[in-house]
Amino acid sequence: MHGLGDQLGEIRAIAQFASTFAGANDVLLCVPSTLISRAVATSGGGVAIGGEDCAADRVGPYTGDISAEMLKDAGASAVIVGHSERRRRHQETNPMVAAKAAAAGRAGLAAIICIGETQAERDSGAALAVRSAQLETSLPTDRRLCQGSAIAYEPLWAIGTGQTPDARAIAEVHQHIRQRLKALMGNDEPTIRILYGGSLTPANAKAILALPDVGGVLVGGASLRSQDFNPIIRAAAAVKQAPSETDLAAPALDAAQ
Repeated sequence: MHGLGDQLGEIRAIAQFASTFAGANDVLLCVPSTLISRAVATSGGGVAIGGEDCAADRVGPYTGDISAEMLKDAGASAVIVGHSERRRRHQETNPMVAAKAAAAGRAGLAAIICIGETQAERDSGAALAVRSAQLETSLPTDRRLCQGSAIAYEPLWAIGTGQTPDARAIAEVHQHIRQRLKALMGNDEPTIRILYGGSLTPANAKAILALPDVGGVLVGGASLRSQDFNPIIRAAAAVKQAPSETDLAAPALDAAQ
């Protein structure tokens, strides 16, 4: 829940900077629905614009909800679903996230599907099982609706704490997610990017992006100001990804840090 009209200048600055690296990586700004149409106009095509969340239903008596079709109509090309804050504060379950991801796919939006374990789950040794269950049941049943989307791994214990898993731990988690995607999606698996999101900063972005199976990053607080986010765009452009992956810097402007 960040972003008013007087902050559109930050979007302009990010878009202009990103344009200097056109073709090197993809940059997506996920903004409040109130800003989507203005953000599209302000960015001038320098970055893609997405939404922060969507409803599972296309239309109906759901006062206050925003459908994927509404986001698409406003100019969005993607939407975040299942963000840790939505799961925690709004009690969103894996099936609810899957329904939202399916709605995004039907509307022609790429879904960024977030998964990740809490500190308690990590301490109890349940992190692997939690991530596997989230991944399996947060994907739309119709796997065709997943194509072009992404899985964002959020170690919840790291968000806003300044803690970051070491390189080996991040690589192992992303490798496991990739293996599970192959098992769940078969030939459609290569179309899914795996993003890392957890206390991502300009200082650690390049090292994280260089890890195997890390196809991009989901940026929280560092996305709020161009002076913090632009160095991450530069880092993404500098990293040579594996053939099946491309760089994606996708900040969530609503991320609480």
